[in-house]
Amino acid sequence: MNFHSFLPPLLRDAQALGRLGTGRLLAEALTTGAVAGGVIGAFRLLYDILLDSSAAALRSADMFSAGAVAGIAGVLLVLGLLAHALLRHEPLISGSGIPQVELMVLGRLPAMRWARVLWCKFVATLAALWAGLSVGREGPSIQMGAAVGMGVGRVFHDADETNLPRHLVGGAVAGLTAAFGAPLAGLCFAFEEMRAPLTLPLLLFVAVAAGTAWLVVSFCFGFGLVFPFAAVPWLDWRQAWIVVPVGLFSAVLGAGYNRALMGLTLWEDSLRRLPPVVRSLFPFLLSGVLLYAFPAIVGGIGLGVMDFQDGLRPLGLLALLLLAKIAFSCLCFASGISGGLLMPMLAAGGMAGACCASPLLAWGLIAPDQLPTLLVLGMAGLFAATVRAPLTGAALVVEMAGCHAVAPLVVLTSYIAALTASRLGVEPVYDSLRRRVLERRQSAQAGAKS
Repeated sequence: MNFHSFLPPLLRDAQALGRLGTGRLLAEALTTGAVAGGVIGAFRLLYDILLDSSAAALRSADMFSAGAVAGIAGVLLVLGLLAHALLRHEPLISGSGIPQVELMVLGRLPAMRWARVLWCKFVATLAALWAGLSVGREGPSIQMGAAVGMGVGRVFHDADETNLPRHLVGGAVAGLTAAFGAPLAGLCFAFEEMRAPLTLPLLLFVAVAAGTAWLVVSFCFGFGLVFPFAAVPWLDWRQAWIVVPVGLFSAVLGAGYNRALMGLTLWEDSLRRLPPVVRSLFPFLLSGVLLYAFPAIVGGIGLGVMDFQDGLRPLGLLALLLLAKIAFSCLCFASGISGGLLMPMLAAGGMAGACCASPLLAWGLIAPDQLPTLLVLGMAGLFAATVRAPLTGAALVVEMAGCHAVAPLVVLTSYIAALTASRLGVEPVYDSLRRRVLERRQSAQAGAKS
């Protein structure tokens, strides 16, 4: 008889922690958090430098001159070819990287070549962001963090493959924390979205890694709030009903977003005769066209969430911006280029919150200073509806905006959106993407055998 199975879970965890060695575990977690924080901090700093220099160059140039048009086209072409070459060199960096990491944790994908994934993901995502594509840094940061975690395990000579999930999850959490300055959201992501088993050793590992990564990006790099609103006021009891329509609107929008994203991605997958380089270069070409035709939705230089916190905009204009942003984001992601979903999704969520706020402001149902509150609720609602991880979405938005006072409203909106989206019968986006990764892998293996 195995008496170990009769031990209380906490006691079994404590015994497991003793066998692993608490000191070794803490050393690995601290190293993972520090290195991941350094890598992602450097990534964010370099992107900010490139973005600021590009914006200054665009402001000072006559964009419609022949030289400027040729220069912009040339830069976008070089960045697109670079991103494509890195994708061909390491196919695992395609998209956000989150589904790939989750499948490795589950043992359904082989372990990555961590050093190659790390530098390829870093450069390819930087190229996409610099080119103005509507992609995010969070998924790539999670994959880069997971690569760091795996590398730290190798450096510590941890050859036990059963410990690989701990290194991947801890590194992924450190990467998300460093990308957004949100350690609590990182912990929620590990146990809600990645569905990692809640054990004492893993909880200790990810908590220390997340805390260390947060300290590095906050104090060594000086990054503050991603959304530094001046204030996010509470909705009083007569306005509490507002969270319901915001949550429902977010759910419908999230369901449509998931269908559009997967439909477009699978359609592009089916275009067997389309040269891969054309698929990769298309969003870079589109970014150049939008820079002249619709710059408000171009990544980096377009309108961001913070631009909607002041003043009342017409609902029609807001709806156009929202739909255009979602369409551009889906087209960028469907190309397979390295880049995440969450930052464009949060931007679209902020626009959705602005769409809800526009009529409420016009009808006098909310005060102008409460507009940031609707933006925050929209971001949390759309995240929860698409990812179906309401606690992670709520924690992420609260930490990114520093709006702890309205956390109950954010959580309530997130759960309304997530539950409603589930009732609409649309699969969570990362579930769909994990299945796509496995199907493409099986198809490639079958083709190689034949």
